[in-house]
Amino acid sequence: MRVLLVEKDVQIGRSLLRALNDADCSVDWVRDGHAGSTAINTAYYAVVLLDLGTSGADGIDLLRALRASGNDVPVLMLTALDDLDTRVHSLDVGADDCVRKPFEVRELLARIRAVLRRKAGYATSRIGGESLNLDLNKRMLCCNGVASSLSVREFALMHALLERPGMILSRDQLEDRLYGWGKEVDSNAVDVLIHSMRKKFGPSLIRNVRGVGWTVAH
Repeated sequence: MRVLLVEKDVQIGRSLLRALNDADCSVDWVRDGHAGSTAINTAYYAVVLLDLGTSGADGIDLLRALRASGNDVPVLMLTALDDLDTRVHSLDVGADDCVRKPFEVRELLARIRAVLRRKAGYATSRIGGESLNLDLNKRMLCCNGVASSLSVREFALMHALLERPGMILSRDQLEDRLYGWGKEVDSNAVDVLIHSMRKKFGPSLIRNVRGVGWTVAH
């Protein structure tokens, strides 16, 4: 998944960047609130990890502005403050979760999966329907009884398409979800990926809407 990390502390930022990359996330890291606001307004992110005390613009102010604009991207606040009132306030302003530093990366990843499935309207780590579903934890797709584990890019593709089944995503929208900043993307990268998924699960898995993009139905 594509993640925006807004973290002013260089040591923590580098550690999180490495850990999230190891977990197959595509991470864009900025160190202040102004850069965070610009990034959120110009790119798609599955989730935002926002340091509560980020410089440039207070984390709470950035979160408040984000929600006021109608942006519902899941936000996990990261805080080193041992202050219950501050954590409660961040949740009331619009954070989906609040994680106290220091934390284990495994727990952070589990919390990310939890907010993602809640956003998609599911109670478990499996999103989709009976005939087509994606396990967010095991990174496995099941289509008409055929189950297979997915590569990083395959998982990102199916997560984007199954997050809101029936929605048509354009080439630019899919590339935005699959690749981070500074990544060179071949002009036919999405086509190759979709072709590979159709070979695995059948041609009806992903439907092309001519001139618009791709969609799935379940």
